[in-house]
Amino acid sequence: MFITYALYSTKFNKIYIGYTSRLEARILAHNFLDKKGWTRRFRPWILIYYEEFDDKTAAKRRERTLKNGKMRKWL
Repeated sequence: MFITYALYSTKFNKIYIGYTSRLEARILAHNFLDKKGWTRRFRPWILIYYEEFDDKTAAKRRERTLKNGKMRKWL
């Protein structure tokens, strides 16, 4: 199972959208474990939305849809 998710940084008013097969581990990495990358600069992150999919392709497709401007406003 794959999950498309959206995180929000209240401190910086930023949204991050991604997909993974291990949501809890991924959120932990965004908030504490990652040593480099875009999300490290805007910690802490909270989960604001997620959807589950049976395959990686569907999760990736939904990630791309959520990243467009109209969907970001919806989130």
